[in-house]
Amino acid sequence: MKIGEVRHPERARFGKPLDGVRILALEQQQALPFATQLLARLGADVVRLEHPERGDTSRLTHPHVKDPKGAITGSTFLRNNMNKRSIAVDIKSEAGREIIRKLACRFDVFAENFRAGTLDRLNLGYADLAPINPRLIYASISGFGMNPASPYFGQAAFAPIVEALSAFYDFKRKPDQAPVIGVAGALGDTATAMFAAVGILAALRHRDATGDGQHIDIAMYDTMVSMVDVMINYYSLGKPSTLTPANLTAGFRAKDGYFVLQCTRQPHFVALARIVDRPEWIEDQRLQNGAGWGAHIEDVIRPAVEDWATNLTRDEACAIIANAGIAVGKCQSIQEVIADPHIVVRDMIVSVDRVDGVTQPALVPGNPIKLSNMAEGPERRAPWLGEHTSELLEAELGLSPREIAELAADGIVSCF
Repeated sequence: MKIGEVRHPERARFGKPLDGVRILALEQQQALPFATQLLARLGADVVRLEHPERGDTSRLTHPHVKDPKGAITGSTFLRNNMNKRSIAVDIKSEAGREIIRKLACRFDVFAENFRAGTLDRLNLGYADLAPINPRLIYASISGFGMNPASPYFGQAAFAPIVEALSAFYDFKRKPDQAPVIGVAGALGDTATAMFAAVGILAALRHRDATGDGQHIDIAMYDTMVSMVDVMINYYSLGKPSTLTPANLTAGFRAKDGYFVLQCTRQPHFVALARIVDRPEWIEDQRLQNGAGWGAHIEDVIRPAVEDWATNLTRDEACAIIANAGIAVGKCQSIQEVIADPHIVVRDMIVSVDRVDGVTQPALVPGNPIKLSNMAEGPERRAPWLGEHTSELLEAELGLSPREIAELAADGIVSCF
């Protein structure tokens, strides 16, 4: 799917569920930008606030593309800021902060993901903005939340830090093994983003009922604790996180790579035994339940499954296993994911043409939320730094081109 394309245009008459919702986001890197991009894809008008000179620090990430003026726009920024507008304002200047306060009066949501307390010190905290817009929903994402009673209050945090604190890296790790960082990408960011998006939607619904705004406090550490729910649950029940699985879940080698299957019920295991020509497994007392399968993956099950699959491709092995009703999938490279017919038919890859002379387009994930009464797309590329400064200052605050030029000359704002 390319930027600007629309799938199911007949659904456009329904609009999008968040049409009319306006979000002003003082955001950086990934946790909040991922959340607001999700809301923008559902129709919200998202305006991101950036530093007039350097912009969001994610613009400096690698790899990157170049904008029409030759400035770099990093991959982290490209994939997290579709369908947004950019206004560049210096929040460290009083004139810049006054612009933000005036804009906040005209938006439904103000969202930020700086260290806890940063915006309070700039007089842009919830206590500063709520009195001038009582209906404002103020969403804060930080590493450790807004409660000063936390011993980590105000500390810097990135995804790997909260992943480490949450015991995520301890799951199935041997005592002498170093933690593997980034095993699931920036899960501490993307999981936080999901919770933030849900929190914003819930606060909007609450405001519909009461007319009141409120403060949403999302801590990245909290969200990662939610993601390791199985470890907390196992611990409370006296089981280690390294325990033998209570089902057959494992990866197996085929002729051209690996595939993963999962058996959770006895009929599935019986079907697998017949597929790999091991009918004796059906009566083997060691293999009568999930605990037995997990205990004998390496000495009994793996040799047989891999012997059966040794002359089969992953696709061939998966087709046979899937036809027996067993859950299975091949381990794919990212090139295979991009070309996967499922991903193509569900518009899960968005192609963004480049303006820096490179013909290969940039690719970003599409919207995984498919609504029967919402058209798919059109997507808009991530904005250039300050691309919409002038139009927003004119439309929202009534500033003249001369006044905007004066602000730009003083370094208060920048325009693309």
